[in-house]
Amino acid sequence: MSLLDWTILGTFPVVLIVVALLLRKYTTSVAEFLSANRSAGRYLLTMAEGASGTGAINLIAYFEMYFLAGFVPAFWHLMLLPAALIISTTGWVIYRYRQTRAMTLGQFFELRYGRRFRIFAGMLAFTSGIINYGIFPAVTARFFIYFCGLPEGISVEGFAIPTFPVVMIVLLSLALAFTLSGGQIVIMVTDFIQAQFINIVLVVVLIYLVLQFNLIDVKQTMQSLGPSGESKINPFDAGEVKHFNAFFFMVNLFGAFYWTMAWQGGQAYNASARSPHEARMGKVLAQWRTAVTSLLPIFLPIAALMVLHGTSHQAEAESARAALETITNGQVREQLTTPVIMRELLPVGLLGLFATVMFASAISTDNTYLHSWGSILIQDVIVPLRGKPLSPKVHLIALRLSICGVAIFAFFFSLFFQQTQYILLFFSLTGALFLGGAGAAIIGGLYTRRGTTAGAFASMITGAIIGCGGIITKQVNPDFPFDGQQMLFAAMVTSLSIYFIVSLAQRKHFNLDRMLHRGEYAELTPHPENYRNTKFKLNWAALRPGKDFNIRDRVVFYLTIAWSMSLFSAFVIISIMNIHERWSDDWWFSYWKIYLGIGMLKAVVVTIWFLIGGTINLRQMLAILRSTKANPLDDGTVSDGLNRDESPEGK
Repeated sequence: MSLLDWTILGTFPVVLIVVALLLRKYTTSVAEFLSANRSAGRYLLTMAEGASGTGAINLIAYFEMYFLAGFVPAFWHLMLLPAALIISTTGWVIYRYRQTRAMTLGQFFELRYGRRFRIFAGMLAFTSGIINYGIFPAVTARFFIYFCGLPEGISVEGFAIPTFPVVMIVLLSLALAFTLSGGQIVIMVTDFIQAQFINIVLVVVLIYLVLQFNLIDVKQTMQSLGPSGESKINPFDAGEVKHFNAFFFMVNLFGAFYWTMAWQGGQAYNASARSPHEARMGKVLAQWRTAVTSLLPIFLPIAALMVLHGTSHQAEAESARAALETITNGQVREQLTTPVIMRELLPVGLLGLFATVMFASAISTDNTYLHSWGSILIQDVIVPLRGKPLSPKVHLIALRLSICGVAIFAFFFSLFFQQTQYILLFFSLTGALFLGGAGAAIIGGLYTRRGTTAGAFASMITGAIIGCGGIITKQVNPDFPFDGQQMLFAAMVTSLSIYFIVSLAQRKHFNLDRMLHRGEYAELTPHPENYRNTKFKLNWAALRPGKDFNIRDRVVFYLTIAWSMSLFSAFVIISIMNIHERWSDDWWFSYWKIYLGIGMLKAVVVTIWFLIGGTINLRQMLAILRSTKANPLDDGTVSDGLNRDESPEGK
């Protein structure tokens, strides 16, 4: 990279560090460290959470998928739209979870199932999470080494030091600095800034890539790459594509409902909304948030395929092939193929901006995951095992030490672990350890009075056995016939069945109204007005706006429904017609041109819209933090079946 590129990349962290130093004064309590004292508005929430979920490793994972399968996964992804729509508009799980006022999933589990289950689930969540996170530093470090052209090692006074661990240490240290300085407040604000930067730069990168290639050349090249059954253009001629086919997305469709909020990588965002309604609207806006980040994983791998197999960028292709041949690990080579080609394709300035985007994506995910897994160990395992709360000062020290421990584990795991499968399949497999049973415990705990502690234990144990077995088997035998997505599906279905069989057999009932602060129980909260009249039935009426919706909320709500249903209707109609008669590659290429063109326009509009809304929310959050003093008893612990600050001790 040039001096200009390095200057761009080096300036951005300095800006984030200054912001973190200015914000750390707001973090003086456990509630502020864990959930920003529940002060975030919808735009701030959805943008910051989106940045933490995008992640450099997630972008690289999707680069792998689209490089392998071409345009095809983007079509099957449309089948997830109804799930995303229903989840966001009804507030499925997130609304009721926010009503509990829990700051971690484990706190909700203790309210619903008791302390022993909280500890057990917390240990599973922590174990699954840190193993899942364990490859993040490695994947990100390899990206920067190859994308920035760093040497394999550096010499310091005669000692040869490998670059790989050094880059990991630098990235983890920066993420740690943001996390330790101000907890969720600093994380959320810096993630928001990074999200806005990512959106703006990616729009510029996408426009540049579109102008680099002739559409006729793109069509001819893509047609030549996909033999019958493995088309990179036609979804109905891609049945023989391994792993990332229709079944992969069908499992995600089921999982979208089943594991809503179960994965705890960004658990603090689940508790940071200033009201249940803001949490619900944040999920509605999330349907628009991905306008930019959903296009990048498509455009870049397609551009990479064009460079390698087209005729217009032969010099860049030769240089990229030479760099890729130096990577001996085949799985790592596939991860880095698209980034290495982008290094050859992007011009000076844009190269530095894209590197900064990946840096921002990496840091926003790292600080969120460090905060989440470190917090879960203390909140859901150590403190419940101790049996009594910690003082605020000791509590904050324990949280920070735990977060440092997660970073140390991730460093050494990344240093020694050898990857044997695609990143997304590794995520599915390691996630199954916790997600397999957690979905049943969450859904049953929030939406039925009949769910029992025994049912929750049975489902979690079942999911853990299947997930753990899959991890060990796949590591010992990489050729095991079932991949991570298939193992995850088996864990979900089996655990859900076990939960309801065991629970219904016990014939017990639970007081949901008290846990959700409905009716007379709203008075237990610091802001009863946010909880009164919040009960809604789990039926089609839940798709309609509630009493807490103003005119602007309703416009966004109905616009989201209309947009999602239009796209899904097109998906259904096209699928039905192709079952009767397969359409040509020419038709499908025209479809992709329209799809990407509309996506580009949407990306520009959403970037401006969310920049304005997020800035307003940021000012509101800082005003709330300045004027509201956190309750020291609001620390995520439970006393006599109530949140500690709602118990007689806290009144």
